[in-house]
Amino acid sequence: MVYGIGIESSCDETSVAIVRDGQELISLQIYSQIETHKKYRGVVPEIASRAHLETINSVYERAMEEAKISPAELSYIAVTAFPGLMGSLMIGAQLARCLSLVHNLPIVAVNHLEAHFAVVGLEGSLPSFPCLGVLLSGGNSSIYEYKTFGTMELLADTRDDSLGEAFDKVSSLLGLPYPGGPYIEREANLYQPKQGEKNPFPKLLKEDKAGEIRFSYSGLKTAVLYHLKSIEGNVNIPRLCYYFQKTAFELVIRNLKKAVSLTGLQTIVCAGGVLANETLRNLLETEAKSHGWKLFYPRKKIYCTDNGAMVASLGYHLWKKNKTVGLNFKISPKRSFEQTL
Repeated sequence: MVYGIGIESSCDETSVAIVRDGQELISLQIYSQIETHKKYRGVVPEIASRAHLETINSVYERAMEEAKISPAELSYIAVTAFPGLMGSLMIGAQLARCLSLVHNLPIVAVNHLEAHFAVVGLEGSLPSFPCLGVLLSGGNSSIYEYKTFGTMELLADTRDDSLGEAFDKVSSLLGLPYPGGPYIEREANLYQPKQGEKNPFPKLLKEDKAGEIRFSYSGLKTAVLYHLKSIEGNVNIPRLCYYFQKTAFELVIRNLKKAVSLTGLQTIVCAGGVLANETLRNLLETEAKSHGWKLFYPRKKIYCTDNGAMVASLGYHLWKKNKTVGLNFKISPKRSFEQTL
């Protein structure tokens, strides 16, 4: 048996997990900073890094206690090295270096974005490579050709706001709490549209051609703002949330169809915090059934958000390929960069 530890501190979750053989979760501890950042309606980098510093040791200790193993039983340390907030990444990297130095364990530097895809392996069989990876979160709206562990090619990206960011901004406009996703979904589920009712928001990127794949959500946020001004306070929040979601998710499905057509790949892994949305899950399931796609996404919603389990899971597959790094490994806020081995 191979036990590995995953350390995640790229943004505002401090998380440590223990995984066995890359596919069985033994322990998962997460310290969320949502309450800390709620009054700012977004993550403040300096506050985030300090919170990681103050909590990461206790999170690590709880994970090891829950797993009921000693550091000597670990085979590798997986840690998020990129992308993320630089100060936050430093805290997780330092814990990884300390554990490696004290217990003579190899380090695997993990791409946070790829780890979101790899986490589905904790719930069953991994998808076959190559496949499409669709990442929808607070910081990313992108589609990748996922070729093998450690190798992804970007096919589509957002030119401005990510989908998760749009949820947060629209939630703020409507006076709903932060983070916006769960509250907008809850309100949207309260609305039943009338037959023939018109969507108050325009179709996103309707000018894009068949071979053009990209995301853009700042225009939808602005459309919500202008609509609120035009109705002068007579706001039907469930209706606005329903059509906001409908418009936002239509672009996801349209781009996914384009990516399938462009690549010929029909195995799809969807991940990221927005995948906790049941409406989006149902839309993806419907499309997959209609087109014969093989669809994977984290069934447990805790796996959609940032967590150490996804880092440990991906770390296992990279460790098996001998993709380890020394104590001087780099961290970076960028999505890809050359590692120093």
